[in-house]
Amino acid sequence: MAFDIDMIKKVYANIAERVDTARDIVGKPLTLSEKILYSHLWDGNPTKAFRRGKDYVDFAPDRVACQDATAQMALLQFMHAGKPKVAVPTTVHCDHLIQAKVGAKADLKRANETSNEVFDFLESVSNKYGIGFWKPGAGIIHQVVLENYAFPGGMMIGTDSHTVNAGGLGMVAIGVGGADAVDVMAGMAWELKFPKLIGVKLTGKLSGWTAPKDVILKVAGILTVKGGTGAIVEYFGEGARSMSCTGKGTICNMGAEVGATTSTFGYDESMDRYLRSTDRADVADAANEVKEYLTADPEVYANPEHYFDQVIEINLSELEPYLNGPFTPDLATPISKMKEAAKANDWPLKVQVGLIGSCTNSSYEDISRAASLAKQVSDKNLKTKSEFTITPGSEQVRYTIERDGFIDTFDKIGATVFANACGPCIGMWDRYGDKAAEGPRNTIVHSFNRNFAKRADGNPNTLAFVGSPELVTAIAIAGRLDFNPLTDTLINEDGEEVKLDEPRGYELPPEGFAVEDAGYIAPFEDGSKVEVAVSPDSERLQLLDPFTPIGDSITGAKLLIKAFGKCTTDHISMAGPWLRYRGHLDNIANNTLIGAVNAFNKKTNFVKNQLTGEYGGVPDVQREYKKAGIYSVVVGDHNYGEGSSREHAAMQPRHLGVAAVIVKSFARIHETNLKKQGMLGLTFANENDYDLIQEDDTFNFIDLDKFAPDVPLTLEIVHKDGSKDTIKLNHTYNDSQIKWYKEGSALNVIKKENA
Repeated sequence: MAFDIDMIKKVYANIAERVDTARDIVGKPLTLSEKILYSHLWDGNPTKAFRRGKDYVDFAPDRVACQDATAQMALLQFMHAGKPKVAVPTTVHCDHLIQAKVGAKADLKRANETSNEVFDFLESVSNKYGIGFWKPGAGIIHQVVLENYAFPGGMMIGTDSHTVNAGGLGMVAIGVGGADAVDVMAGMAWELKFPKLIGVKLTGKLSGWTAPKDVILKVAGILTVKGGTGAIVEYFGEGARSMSCTGKGTICNMGAEVGATTSTFGYDESMDRYLRSTDRADVADAANEVKEYLTADPEVYANPEHYFDQVIEINLSELEPYLNGPFTPDLATPISKMKEAAKANDWPLKVQVGLIGSCTNSSYEDISRAASLAKQVSDKNLKTKSEFTITPGSEQVRYTIERDGFIDTFDKIGATVFANACGPCIGMWDRYGDKAAEGPRNTIVHSFNRNFAKRADGNPNTLAFVGSPELVTAIAIAGRLDFNPLTDTLINEDGEEVKLDEPRGYELPPEGFAVEDAGYIAPFEDGSKVEVAVSPDSERLQLLDPFTPIGDSITGAKLLIKAFGKCTTDHISMAGPWLRYRGHLDNIANNTLIGAVNAFNKKTNFVKNQLTGEYGGVPDVQREYKKAGIYSVVVGDHNYGEGSSREHAAMQPRHLGVAAVIVKSFARIHETNLKKQGMLGLTFANENDYDLIQEDDTFNFIDLDKFAPDVPLTLEIVHKDGSKDTIKLNHTYNDSQIKWYKEGSALNVIKKENA
């Protein structure tokens, strides 16, 4: 029986009435995304039609999922909410704190030793508040959710941007910050601006070397990293129906890389097959009873341009494999053009490492297709030219691929199997030790989702390219970035010219999934007597003190940094070795904005201290301002806060005394995170005003006492020479969010209401 089957059946019991009511109110056929949104309104049955991209709406998600790095701060906040138990089914997954170095067994042993304090904290909090706990080694959160919790037509939020992976099983699953998760765990409504809708029509059918990954790599090239912001991407068509459920998950997973709120697919036979193969026939049976409500109305897919804000069409029969990168996931190059692109850009052609797996591409299908290529190394007397690693997505997948001989196949070509964890995908890869920052210029290829500078190994000179597991495996065998397996041949150990056969695999294991210990630990029935202890001397964990309100008068604030170009959450709060401090706000604050490029000197972690005139690290200068009782301002470019949902990128500046972040545009999750922590997240009314900001500027917010929805704020910029500029700043705060600001944080509001 599936987890939380009663909750799932309750969703299905309500869906028909709510969707039918919504259709009548809206007055036209509905997309799948709209059906799920309207059937999860906080107030129950719909009473009005919402304007896409304009109306803030309160929703009631069905469940919450947290990974260990973000769960620490989320649960530290939840402990302040005054609730004895979580209000909706919630899980914690220990997957981010396991560093890849030697191999699965040794790496997991080391993680359990070095992060034992954090794992014990998470397990005890889970026991106390009724949260399901997946121990270290159980797998990556999104793969485990797909195998155990995702269900068609459901709504889930998760404290990781790739929560959207569950769209592969027909959910609306959205990455959020920890404070959003706390709202839902505390039994409160979750607020979201009603998304716009992008429809992607898939015609034809994948074959040969082309994989589901190539669909989203193509879409990323079309939409760019911000083209999906504020929208749900809904895939449909014969091509969508012909694809596996896990393939759909891969596409939805990387929807985070185009800024989309989430991505999803309508319920079909591939989802039915996947549910049954993962021991959830009860969910499949229940879904089949309401299946017409788990996909769009027929008129929508017949005439998509009438129902979506944007429509993209891709013919899968003509699609070729892509490699995206380096340094951004939307620089899309078809494999047939890579030789030309690599030469034009002087990208190193020798591939040092090929890495497959991660939450994006670690299904049985992915691994079996990659293994079919690995087997050809011995069959064709080849030698693998690059290092090669595999990161299984879950213990269930790992156990099954070992049973079916795939790990032996990989062993024979010298591959390393890492632990069932995030590992290199999030920078938890001890590739260079302490020398990462000065590593050589080199090329790697991987089947992960992100390839920002320093993302995988901490080396700013590593050029990372994203591809399907099949293409990554082929390139690792060849050892060259410009190798096109569709046309190129290799020279084997006998000096013969050979060509790799097309990859072949299985949608699902022919003998079914198997596992001895999946890694799940159920919470105590009654956790009231569980004591959650945090040592005051701990370097890893720190109990939180509520933030005090910034207030309606900000004058004399100093510029902390004017960030130049791309400034992702990796730049604002790096992962990698810093993950160890994710539960200790003051310690992790020491990495605040150290990756951001200072617009005035093009250096990282080197900004001017206006109190002394000297230059120092960003957190060091900010601590001096805080000590002097001075607020500061961060200025940024477009899509500021792109990337991970990590809440720390908002909490750290807030903790250090940053009052406002002013940018040309925000990534959705980060803007919400800033609001939740009681900060000002503002955008230039005139983007060119970014150019007015000078290194020694001081800021006065003229009319903050009149802070109101849809009313721009006025900022006075005082330059070093005494001259001034007055500009307008836009914002998207509504009444509830302004209350968060005035109370100091959203959590302060929750605590007050629960009291």
